[in-house]
Amino acid sequence: MICSETKLIVRYAETDKMGIVHHSNYLVWFEAGRTDFVKKLGMSYSDIESMGIMLPLIELNCKFYGSATYEDEITVITSIKDITYTRIYFNYEILKKGCPKPIVTGETVHVWTNTGLKPVNLKKYKPEIYNLLAGIKA
Repeated sequence: MICSETKLIVRYAETDKMGIVHHSNYLVWFEAGRTDFVKKLGMSYSDIESMGIMLPLIELNCKFYGSATYEDEITVITSIKDITYTRIYFNYEILKKGCPKPIVTGETVHVWTNTGLKPVNLKKYKPEIYNLLAGIKA
């Protein structure tokens, strides 16, 4: 399995009144990790969208084991859990420098659609994208 690591520093605006990262920011970091993962494969989300493919989110799971605070160094580890002709499943681990275990884990599920948001069979619609991603998962 191929993983991508995305490094971030917690910004002050991402913290709440208690001084810890607000839970909504972890979802933004999932997106940052996913976008970086795809870009490291040699294409960008913009490239995929220009080919007529959209990737809307249809499911999100997130578990919190710890927290982060202002200026903590964060690493988002992103991988493909599974890919089918109609969906792609991403896994995420968020690590905080100095912590041996992830502070957050999660998964997102996305459906392949055309620009009208109608689901498509990616292997038939854009086999070059499907084959690249399916090869990464293996």
